[in-house]
Amino acid sequence: MDSVHISLWIITILLIITMLAVDFVGHVRTPHAPSIKEAAVWSAIYIGIAVAFGAIIWGFYGHQMGAEFFAGYLTEKSLSLDNLFVFILIMNSFRVPREDQQKVLLFGIIVALILRTVFILLGAAVVERYSWVFFIFGAFLIWTAIKQALPGQEEEEYHESKLIVRLRRVLPLTDSYVGDRVFVKQSGRRMVTPMLIVMIAIGSADLLFAVDSIPAIFGLTQDAYLVFAANAFSLLGLRQLFFLVDGLLERLVYLNYGLAVILGFIGVKLILHALHVNELPFINGGEPLHAVPNINIATSMAVIVGTLAITTIASLAKDKRDRLAAADPHESA
Repeated sequence: MDSVHISLWIITILLIITMLAVDFVGHVRTPHAPSIKEAAVWSAIYIGIAVAFGAIIWGFYGHQMGAEFFAGYLTEKSLSLDNLFVFILIMNSFRVPREDQQKVLLFGIIVALILRTVFILLGAAVVERYSWVFFIFGAFLIWTAIKQALPGQEEEEYHESKLIVRLRRVLPLTDSYVGDRVFVKQSGRRMVTPMLIVMIAIGSADLLFAVDSIPAIFGLTQDAYLVFAANAFSLLGLRQLFFLVDGLLERLVYLNYGLAVILGFIGVKLILHALHVNELPFINGGEPLHAVPNINIATSMAVIVGTLAITTIASLAKDKRDRLAAADPHESA
């Protein structure tokens, strides 16, 4: 169900396009490796814009929609940290020069916005018409949560997909990067640089991430506009966040467990909601189970924020202990 006027959709899309244009003109057009300070400042700006946007939604549309936006934004932002780990692996695997990585990331964000918008519109139409799809979403998220929590699930190397392998065979590829250019002319022949392969790798990776994140946010709100806005604002700061957390992600050793808790919780929430609005004839004769509790948005917010806080604090505490032990092995003994 979409509860906002078409004008708000237009304003939001124009705002997103403006932010992307500022990103390109102000940062990406001139290749450089952002400093930690630059990445931190711009990450804070993008988070501030998202918070201000959520406050406006809260003020004009009430606490329910406001809380749903913030819950969705926090969930998508936390999932994006896991996505960044894969992006780092891809960048390292393809040996992308540090100063050219911003262009790849911005392209990935644009592709992600387009693909996720299509997924969101399709998902909203399916959810509105077939309530039983929540059973599928819920079961999928619980299965994903179990995979996240299992040991040995983290990839330490990037493995090229079959699509990338085939593209390498058919495209006239240069031997090395040519700045941040995608197409070049060498010896009178039109060639593509490895930059195109990296961009496709980032875009295809995000397509897989959307399979997890879209069902997750539909578990927090069924409003297509809020799903779109939360996804867009979480993606817009991803480029800056990449340079801020690169090298720091390994310190969040319990991140996968935190994400598992969040995804599992939302999966259970979706199944409870599916039972509450049940239409399947083999469950309770096709009648809703009103006795089944619906988890409200306040509880969802508390679980998401609490899980992220505990995960971060526990991870940093373990990292500190490990560093102290490495510095003074006799003390740890």
